[in-house]
Amino acid sequence: MLDILVYEEKQQAAAGEAGPCLEYLLQHKILETLCTLGKAEYPPGMRQQVFLFFSRVLAQVQHPLLHYLNVHRPVQKLLQLGGSAAGSPTEKEEVHFTTVLCTKIQQDPGLLTYILEGKKGVGKKETSSQQDKSSPPEESSSRVPRVDGESWGAQATGTHLPGGTEEPDSGLGENNLLTSLIGLCKSKKSRVALKAQENLLLLVGVAPHAAATYLVQRSPLCSAMAEHLCQLYQAMPSFLDPADIVTLEGISWRLPCAPSDEASFPGREALAAFLGWFDYCDHLIREAHEIVAGALAKAVTEKLFVATLQPQLLHVAEQRILTSTALLTALLHQLCSPALLQETVDFFMGTEQQPEAPEDSPHSLCSHLIGHCDHLSDEISIATLRLFEELLQKPNEQIIRRLLLRNLEGRTYVARGLPEPESYEDTLDLEEDPYFTDGFPNSGFQSTSRLPAPTPNLDGKTAVTEIVNSFLCLVPEEAKTSAFLEETGYDTYVHDAYGLFQECCSRVASWGWPLAPTPLDPHEPETPFFEGRFLQVLFNRMSRILDQPYSLNLQVTSVLSRLALFPHPHIHEYLLDPYISLAPGCKSLFSVLVRVIGDLMQRIQRVPQFSGKLLLVRKQLTGQVPGEQMDHQTLLQGVVVLEEFCKELAAIAFVKFPPNSPHLNLPSPPQGHV
Repeated sequence: MLDILVYEEKQQAAAGEAGPCLEYLLQHKILETLCTLGKAEYPPGMRQQVFLFFSRVLAQVQHPLLHYLNVHRPVQKLLQLGGSAAGSPTEKEEVHFTTVLCTKIQQDPGLLTYILEGKKGVGKKETSSQQDKSSPPEESSSRVPRVDGESWGAQATGTHLPGGTEEPDSGLGENNLLTSLIGLCKSKKSRVALKAQENLLLLVGVAPHAAATYLVQRSPLCSAMAEHLCQLYQAMPSFLDPADIVTLEGISWRLPCAPSDEASFPGREALAAFLGWFDYCDHLIREAHEIVAGALAKAVTEKLFVATLQPQLLHVAEQRILTSTALLTALLHQLCSPALLQETVDFFMGTEQQPEAPEDSPHSLCSHLIGHCDHLSDEISIATLRLFEELLQKPNEQIIRRLLLRNLEGRTYVARGLPEPESYEDTLDLEEDPYFTDGFPNSGFQSTSRLPAPTPNLDGKTAVTEIVNSFLCLVPEEAKTSAFLEETGYDTYVHDAYGLFQECCSRVASWGWPLAPTPLDPHEPETPFFEGRFLQVLFNRMSRILDQPYSLNLQVTSVLSRLALFPHPHIHEYLLDPYISLAPGCKSLFSVLVRVIGDLMQRIQRVPQFSGKLLLVRKQLTGQVPGEQMDHQTLLQGVVVLEEFCKELAAIAFVKFPPNSPHLNLPSPPQGHV
């Protein structure tokens, strides 16, 4: 039959007209008969042959067939038949059949609505109006001319689609193509699942406005995708090691297994399936019509984040908190679609825009997670800090605004009415500054003290040198060890800082940030400054750097470095300007570091052979000598992290200078030492 139909079409003189053989196929409902035989599996194996025949007819016959009711109806029946059971032996043929249908829809997106409608139209009035506009009047002939570029069949045995008084059999389900594709996406056969996912991606990508609205309002697409994601989450073990989760963070829906990971751990396959499906949902949202994208993003957020993950994050059991936080970090790492990112940001941050106050008692998820950054469990603190670091790398302004910027907008951290010195002669010498007195912790130092301002210079080189040196000179010489090892100088951080800063600038370029800080009104009364809970927790963690585990210190400094990279003038001023005149009671990152150095100067006196032990610890951390336990190890590791962090801040300050320059017109990274 197929050969005859193809041959007839090639011999047909007039393009777009159905030949007598095709008319016979349609009028005598041969496709309906084949569909019935396939359903009954008579003879055995008939269902597979029917799928193959339908696929080949639709693919090889160029005459538009899906517009004919006597083709549309058996196609719907066959789709329902294929999606009737999971793990069907005809999955390969089914996915090939859906591929042909999706290819036809790609060629004529208007077909999508008619195929999805199944037995029910969008509405009788609507379909009637469509029929009046697009369908020719029925004629006695079984052949009709092309109308609006399409061939519509007005058969003697039925009506054309869409509209008409006759509908497909009531036994047909709704949205058969969609449900069939979703079912095939869950196949255990990786090739079948991958092809079905590609077909569904094509379907939502070419959907016109009417079909997109139908997919959202009258199809199970959004709920089915989100529910399957939750089912995969429930199938994972209740506890997973965060280190194991990290190994699968880069997984793709096209590659169900991480290509370079050979290690196995309990729950690996379940975790890979969950992350792979989330990556597919994210990709689907990115490629879909905006109506479908918004609805699917909302469904994933409500069902996965709010209903499933949030209770785990708020749980009291440490294992649940740890696993859910690590999983959320992995999901954020994969998330790329703008619609899902916006929903996720709203889920995390809430909608509060006003500056924070110390007396506030917020109960949002974000405030709860910020509290986890200072959790009694160091593992939970590290996992949560890593979550925020991942969040800060997402291209959404609301993240940095709600965490930090809303509290810096008024620049209330700057002291009002203090004249800026013009030169070093007008200020204290560095050695006389109360920041650096030997009895610093008990010196009654007030946070309004500041370093002398750098000497003005037209080219800015003196200023940037002084700012860089302010960070490099913080750590006393007896606590520095990098000079004894190769390739650990300050310049090693400059190249990395430059690349990260350029990346950050490109991410925020469209946010319209100012190039200079907001001018202060000297007559405006001072208002109390609160840095916000996020910075408060980070500063508290930073102040305990000499008493915290090495891995926790690394994560704290990593998050602070991410914040310092943002090219907003207020962030630069507050985190990287050592010469800022702080208002009474305020603290900055530099002042916190100064207090840590003051504490370190006292502790050095109580550790015998401090320099030698410090050098040995650095060599252990870099793998040059075997690790072994020793006294004051936490303190010594903290000093190493402190020295490296100060060099990193100096490098960031260098590549960002001057802070009020256009963000994307940076000089080339320097060569060698600065």
